[in-house]
Parts: sequence; structure tokens; C-alpha cells
Amino acid sequence: MDSYARHLITHAGHPIAGPLTEAALADVLDAALAHRPDAGRLLDLGCGQAVWPLRALTARPGARAVGVDVNGAALAWAAEEAARLGVADRLELREASATGLTWDEPFDAVLCVGATHAFGGLLPTLAAARAPLAPGGCVVVGEGFWERDPDPAALAALEAAREDYGDLATTVERVVAAGWEPVYGHVSTPGEWDDYEWRWTGNLARWALDHPDHPDAAAAAETAAAHRAGWLRGYRGVLGFVTLVLRATCPPVRTGG
Repeated sequence: MDSYARHLITHAGHPIAGPLTEAALADVLDAALAHRPDAGRLLDLGCGQAVWPLRALTARPGARAVGVDVNGAALAWAAEEAARLGVADRLELREASATGLTWDEPFDAVLCVGATHAFGGLLPTLAAARAPLAPGGCVVVGEGFWERDPDPAALAALEAAREDYGDLATTVERVVAAGWEPVYGHVSTPGEWDDYEWRWTGNLARWALDHPDHPDAAAAAETAAAHRAGWLRGYRGVLGFVTLVLRATCPPVRTGG
């Protein structure tokens, strides 16, 4: 089973590929586009299935959005969903790396939620998001942080190093020091995390039970069990996730395009 096929199974019934509810997603978008409540131009870097742009467009009849991702299958899904929702004429999808792109027109909101690895981490992501941002616009970034000091079991389950993240206060301090001011934030609750992980593991386990003769069934069941054990015995209550809405405290540097 390829990674995208597994993604479709593990994330079925969940709003996004991360521990946020529909209500939290809407609150973040409202905060990011507070200065353009019925419109706005939005860019999602590493958009996957473009759920954030699709939510923004369906709620704001005057909004436009661009989504960028390297996964053509995810973008094809997004295009079909945009057509179903009647917003395809306001959504541009680009199959490309999110790094090194230039834009003719600035954006009121630039998003990178759960995809900061594409830029090499949180601060490089913010540096990349600054250039296409319109004056007064917001960057939305979603990033992990340590709820408590990770032990070896948590680090092993996440295949992570302690220095990959800071605690929440340190994470916000780094953002502020880099020239950004938080104007809103959502810290995923234990309930949001649990719902996300139960769906991830449960959807895959269910699929394996429902397709016992599929050549990938045994591997899917093993993956679900290993992920569940890593979560419950490793990083549950250790890894947090924060979605920040940020305003630049100094003007962005423009690039041509």
C-alpha cells in the first residue's frame, strides 16, 4: 500500500491531517482573514488535499486560493472536491515543491500547517512565507511542541530527536524573535489528539479486518497496532500541536515572479 492510499484510509472522517476539529479549523481561518471577512486571497504551502483552502472558499464567496503540493493524487482529489463544492473557479492548484516559488500578487493569508518539514523547520517556513504576504496579512503555521520532556519511548515512537521541538513557550518566543507577533493560536486539546489518533489507527485496523484477503491486509493491521502502541505507550501527552496566526512585525521582502 502506498503512502497516499494509506493516508486516505487513516484520515477518513477527520477534517484535516492533524489534531484539529472543524470548529478549530474555522476559528483559525476566521482569525487569519479577520481583515478580509468575506473575501481574501489565500496561499497554502504543502496543501495536501487543500482542505484549508476549500473551507475558506466555501465560507467566503469573494475569496480566492492557491494550493501547492508535490502529491498529484492529493491535488486531483482537491480538484474534484472543489468542483463538487462549486468553488473550482476560485481555486488554483499547483503540483510543485513549495520552496522557491515566486508570485505576481501578494496573499492575505499564507498557510503551512503540519508541513514545515518541507522548508527545514518552523523558522525557515516563516521566512519563506514572508515574501508572498500582503501588508497586514497573516501567516498560519502548525507545528509540534513538547508538552513535557520526551522520554526515549516517545522519541523512538516519533522517530524524533529532543531538539526537533521546544516547549510551547520556547516555540512562541522563537517565533516572536524571528519578527512575528501571534494574534491568535489554537493548542490542540487532549481530546482532539485522541480523536485524531483513534481514527488513524482505527480506520486502518477496520480496513484490514474488512479486507482480509487483500495482499496489504496483514501489513495494514501491523502498522495500525504499531502506531497505536507508539502513541499510547510513547508520545501521548508528550507531543503537542499548536496552530499560530501571525502578523509580521517588519515589512516583508518582495520577490518578483
